[in-house]
Amino acid sequence: MIEAPHYSASGSKHKGTFALPAEFFDGTVHEPVLHQAIKTHLANQRQGTAKTKTRSFISGGNQKPWRQKGTGRARQGSIRSPLWRGGGTVFGPIPRDYRAELPRKVRQLARRSALNARAREGSLLVVDAMQFEAPKTKQLAGLLDKLGLEGKKVLVLSHGLNRNLYLSCRNLPSAEVMSFTDASAYDVLWSDAVVVEQAALGGGEAVEAGTHAPVTRPKAAPKKKPAPAAKATAARAKKPAAAKKPAKPAAKKSQIKPAAKKKKKES
Repeated sequence: MIEAPHYSASGSKHKGTFALPAEFFDGTVHEPVLHQAIKTHLANQRQGTAKTKTRSFISGGNQKPWRQKGTGRARQGSIRSPLWRGGGTVFGPIPRDYRAELPRKVRQLARRSALNARAREGSLLVVDAMQFEAPKTKQLAGLLDKLGLEGKKVLVLSHGLNRNLYLSCRNLPSAEVMSFTDASAYDVLWSDAVVVEQAALGGGEAVEAGTHAPVTRPKAAPKKKPAPAAKATAARAKKPAAAKKPAKPAAKKSQIKPAAKKKKKES
């Protein structure tokens, strides 16, 4: 169980800590996946619009500067050759797409690893509901100062959309506010400290000072599977009994013999 410091909305520290839910904080940090996620995120930010002109895109140079032989100089075919000043560029960049995709489960693993890394460092703080009556940058800056985060890059993760909190943070160059569900691995690792609203961590609970009992969710009782014999009897009971067809009456011998005698007489 990983615990984090617990603060009130005014910045005062609670006596106990906050037990982070095991759903997001299992303590494992997968560094190769983190590297892959950050590299993909940075590659997706590239516009890919860099371009240089080759000799075919430069005007001029449609005739030989001098004749092929007899001048004593090297042979030249165009003044826009890459060997000349003002000529074209060889193997320069051309517009391309740098985008790459990551599987959904890999992105989720990278996000959990980033959160675990900040929690293990003690850089993840849990704060009660931050309800601002109006956008106020001074109020949020004062809260971050009380948390000891002055001069650090801070990522504030709110529970859902909090417009006043977002507008209060917009003028702070070293702070950023977003929903807890929208934060990516890059956003978490960009910051020096992460401040999370308690409501966003629905599975966690406050732990009183001096008690460190593990916090577990109540599990539902597992359903017992019926035995195979019981399944067979239940299936038989469900099937309706098939109606028996009435037996055909047997033909009498006395009726067959006279008919045979008549056929012999006719022949």
